[in-house]
Amino acid sequence: MTVYLILAAVTCGLAFLVVEKCHTEYPESPSLLERGKSRVRSRNALVQIVIFLALFLVSACRHGIGHDYTEYVSVFSLISQNRYVSTEEGFNMVVRLCQWIFGPENYIIIFALFAFVTIWLFMVAMYEQSEHYGWTFFLFMTLGYYLSTFNTIRYYLVLAIALFSIQYIFRKEYVKFVFCILVASCFHMAVLFVLLAYPMALIKWNKITIPLVALFTGSLLLFPDFYRWIIFKFYPFYEGSVYDTGETSVINILRCAAVLVFALIFYKKALKGNKKNMFYFNLNLEALILYACCSFIPVISRIGYFLNISQILLIPAVLSSIEKKWVRRVFTVLVVIAGLAYFYLFLESGKDRGNFIVPYYNWILNYEETLYRVDV
Repeated sequence: MTVYLILAAVTCGLAFLVVEKCHTEYPESPSLLERGKSRVRSRNALVQIVIFLALFLVSACRHGIGHDYTEYVSVFSLISQNRYVSTEEGFNMVVRLCQWIFGPENYIIIFALFAFVTIWLFMVAMYEQSEHYGWTFFLFMTLGYYLSTFNTIRYYLVLAIALFSIQYIFRKEYVKFVFCILVASCFHMAVLFVLLAYPMALIKWNKITIPLVALFTGSLLLFPDFYRWIIFKFYPFYEGSVYDTGETSVINILRCAAVLVFALIFYKKALKGNKKNMFYFNLNLEALILYACCSFIPVISRIGYFLNISQILLIPAVLSSIEKKWVRRVFTVLVVIAGLAYFYLFLESGKDRGNFIVPYYNWILNYEETLYRVDV
């Protein structure tokens, strides 16, 4: 656990050094202004490279860490033998390519490759879209998104792609958005959900849309079998599986509800007339509806994360909109306390055999010690 605490403290501290805007004492001089921007860009790039390397090295060097680490090792072995696996073909092709280049037994390199791409996509997405990179990165770490990449590596790769693709919605480059999601679906089919959910988040609230959303939400409670029938037309392998438990996440309901109230308190300054912030707000609302009304959906959290990942962008945007300093400071402290508390609980849950991220083991120091976890 100490490794994670040190990593979070160091990288979060560095993230707050990233400057969103360039300021210069001589705005009337184009040359000085451009020189100032260049220095800011260089410093931002250097800081982000250091952060990336820290996150990547901890992730890439892990061994036997994550509840599905051994499952993926088994999948890699089956792929190398040209035997059937249930993973998507895009994932299988990447694994085959790595095995062709590095050999069939070098599964550590495959984990490192997925860690590299996933973390890079998350960092680019946060930098491109956040109102305040430092706070967005803080939430990325404390809400457990980074450490969760140690588990379900395919899913968190496509979650990073989904977050990255949001920028194309704002630019109205919808072909690029759809292309990103279709590529991501080659690694995990669940991401196709966002082709419906993200455009829906562009809704404008008025006298027509409010009752329509209310009716739709009510239908989720009244006709769950109908929606299950639709879902299993696309994902038949989930019906009756170990994932089809009918459970939901109380913690995520409370999280989404708290963020919803927080954003509504500052509606006029943070949301009204702001397309980006309203988009993030609507995604959070969709997540709340999903967790509260759709327990009939298998692996509901995996669907919900495509929506509540918006919180790491919405919360900093709302904080930045608060004009009164003392009010902003109070809510900033509350966000810090909530984030640190959540991070502590997440690390505690990481000790469970169903999670296996605590304690941290790596192949440099603990390879022999962790072999019993890995079926090579």
